[in-house]
Amino acid sequence: MRAENLTLATEFILEGLTNDRSTQILLFIVILIIYLVTVAGNLVIILLVQVDSSLHTPMYFFLTNLSGLEICYVTSTVPQMLAHLLTGNGVISFTRCAAQMYISLSLGCTECILLGAMAYDRYLAICSPLVYAVAMGRGQQWQLATASWAGGFLIAMVDVVSTLCLPFCGTNHINHFFCEVPVLLKLACGDTKIIELAIFMVATLVLLVPLSVILTSYGLILSSVLHMKSAAGRSKAFSTCASHLIVVTLFYGTIISMYMRPQSGAAPDFDKQIAIFYIVVTPLLNPIIYTLRNKDIHAAVVKMLRRKSLLQKVML
Repeated sequence: MRAENLTLATEFILEGLTNDRSTQILLFIVILIIYLVTVAGNLVIILLVQVDSSLHTPMYFFLTNLSGLEICYVTSTVPQMLAHLLTGNGVISFTRCAAQMYISLSLGCTECILLGAMAYDRYLAICSPLVYAVAMGRGQQWQLATASWAGGFLIAMVDVVSTLCLPFCGTNHINHFFCEVPVLLKLACGDTKIIELAIFMVATLVLLVPLSVILTSYGLILSSVLHMKSAAGRSKAFSTCASHLIVVTLFYGTIISMYMRPQSGAAPDFDKQIAIFYIVVTPLLNPIIYTLRNKDIHAAVVKMLRRKSLLQKVML
């Protein structure tokens, strides 16, 4: 099919990660396992926070939002990628491509803002503990979470609408495993400089503003922690914040390299290699990083297992 104009384009062909059939099957198995572990791990976090009253704190409220977000994020792209790997056919309709592009980008923008809100929460908890309960009350938590979700979906609309207004011509093959704005721009004909500038400005807003909040928050946290007299207090503060910083570094680093660099001059497969990190790897690491050294989560797991064991004994 030759997509001479956007109005005539009815489908695109996603070239995926590889054309080798044996490699496709191997990738299908590996990515399916990662997807199932990611969904299960994030669901466990949501369940633990809901059933354990000791986890009903602002930190875990935001973590629940992040876990739910990660489940939606991977589900917006990975099942389709798995289907294409299994069948060896990467055909996707224009409508589905546009919908996927908007949903995945919206969720990505939401995560950027939400990570900033989580950093602000940690700053208040460590640097202003006396006013923390008031400054981060239930109403404030919902306001920050709602602003993160609404802001992500509204900001993404600018990029997607701008991209879909362009005419498309030539090949309809997309050298990627899902529909993404920077990759789809490469199929557009005509001058795309204004659109690229608009996308760059939006990326600057949604990436650098929350990142500035994160860096400022953790700079103040570090200063506060270094002045703590208690070694145990310093250790707990560092442990609490280290997991968040790891997630932030992985997510922001790959997203910035995708959306805030010149589109020309990059290697043909660079986009999809980078995308693997924030589409597949980061959502998997989120439940692992947040639970591996988290004593509160460990205690919640023990409580839930004891309840299950007690319930089984009562039923017997």
